[in-house]
Amino acid sequence: MSNFLSVSPVTRSFDWTFRSRATGRITIAQAPNVSLVLFLVLRFAQALAAPSSTVHDVLHWAGDAALAWWALHEVLVGVNPFRRLLGGAVLAYLLVG
Repeated sequence: MSNFLSVSPVTRSFDWTFRSRATGRITIAQAPNVSLVLFLVLRFAQALAAPSSTVHDVLHWAGDAALAWWALHEVLVGVNPFRRLLGGAVLAYLLVG
């Protein structure tokens, strides 16, 4: 207990926010998972499509769906509070935007 009290509040807050509950390591960014890779591929394909085409619109909505999938996954099973808040911010952006 005395070791816990000897750690500064800033250090404890940082650890609580960014430390992975699964590995114990600081986790801010991770390798992209399937939903995030899919989002990036769809956005790239959208950039190649004609701007006023149906294909462009479908790729846009599919990309948003893939990003929402990623964000919801982070909210539900993110490895730390930062990742969960990041997922929540992206979901809010998608809902408002």
